[in-house]
Amino acid sequence: MTDEALLLDLLNTTPVLDGEHRDELADPQAGRRWLVEHGQPASDDEWQTLLDARTALQEVVRGGGKPELLRRFVDGVHYAASLTGEGVAWSLDLPEGRSAAARAVLAWDELRVSSPGRLRPCANPECRLFLVDHSKPNRARWCSMAVCGNRMKARRHYQRTRAVPAD
Repeated sequence: MTDEALLLDLLNTTPVLDGEHRDELADPQAGRRWLVEHGQPASDDEWQTLLDARTALQEVVRGGGKPELLRRFVDGVHYAASLTGEGVAWSLDLPEGRSAAARAVLAWDELRVSSPGRLRPCANPECRLFLVDHSKPNRARWCSMAVCGNRMKARRHYQRTRAVPAD
């Protein structure tokens, strides 16, 4: 799993299902299971820090928070170089208890630099999911065309046809 997938999966752990806000990481057991499924250390510290990082990342991606909110998740993170037979190999040195959170924040920054504006919230105001737009024109608006895209288009169509007076 790439760190970009880790980031997007983390951001999308607070969906709205059947009109109800859900938190897929709400309890420690679910949080540790999510960490294991994503190849991350699964301690209580990792889970708690992941919850805090998710909140901060969602706020930053939605535009309501400054990147400064993410500082504590990457403090102490270093890349270490080692010489191999092929050249230099780089490895990420992550603080214990914050490795998954640090990876998610680093993935956010990589997207911010390499693909500005492509990580964004779904355009459906009733949805709390996020998307990474990999399309060439960078015009994707919904987390899912089949769900949110269809709902938003149907809603606009209904509003247009309802606004037209009947003969």
